[in-house]
Amino acid sequence: MRVSQSVIPNPIQRSNLRLRVGSLFFSSKRVVQWYLSGTRYATERMDNHSGVIVFPHVIATHQSRTMRELRNVDMWLQSNKVRNLQLAIARLNGLVLHPGETLSVWRLVGRPSKRKGYLPGMVLINGEMRVGHGGGLCQLSNLIYWMTLHTELTVVERFRHQYDVFPDSNRTLPFGSGATIAYNYIDLQIRNDTNDKHYLCLKLTPTHLVGEWRSISPAQYSYEITEKNHCITQHVSGKYLRHNQIWRKKFNADGTCVNDECITENHAIMMYSPLLPSSSDVDTEHY
Repeated sequence: MRVSQSVIPNPIQRSNLRLRVGSLFFSSKRVVQWYLSGTRYATERMDNHSGVIVFPHVIATHQSRTMRELRNVDMWLQSNKVRNLQLAIARLNGLVLHPGETLSVWRLVGRPSKRKGYLPGMVLINGEMRVGHGGGLCQLSNLIYWMTLHTELTVVERFRHQYDVFPDSNRTLPFGSGATIAYNYIDLQIRNDTNDKHYLCLKLTPTHLVGEWRSISPAQYSYEITEKNHCITQHVSGKYLRHNQIWRKKFNADGTCVNDECITENHAIMMYSPLLPSSSDVDTEHY
């Protein structure tokens, strides 16, 4: 994969005032979209007992560990993240996604504020790990996005991470296969272009965040997500950049591959030396 030096420019350093004004502008723009765009956003929810009965077929499932050792990150931030995930899951679990409707994570979850009980957690701002209320919810958007790639649902809005923060170790998913979110203009939105209603199940076990997409009909296809054209380059600024493509193979019921498409192309600024040895105490599947 040929990569231009201009793929990732040097991060622009803006003043706090500029950041606040920009955040207000884009947040307001998002609210206008929610209410005036004509998009049918999903709102119906069903309790898990009824949902499992109505939607008996598991279309896609995934789980990720909630507590993990991350270099230079205090474990109390991980504990707070679990609490933040509990609050967000309470607004998303049991969602019924009708044909033609769109799931917007932030429209359902709302602002993750201290008033609502969200705790300080780890957030990524301009490649730096900071502490902010509601931190850690990217683990939830990562999981939903990954599951959706294994369904017939359509990802209509997804933002990739601009920074590669931690070196690979125990990574089980391809680099760049997640979806970052930041209230409310960096969102994850998924549309149901199928003829069947889908049902989103989310829960926390003592060790994992667990999710399922379920439907009233069995899945007609299966999927395999792979990484291609991975490479590391050095920018003229001296920073190292990481690149890859995420591809999805689609198989019919008899196992024949009927489609192989590039889902997304990722480019990220590495926040560590690419020559660092991996460490077994760091798990970077989802932070």
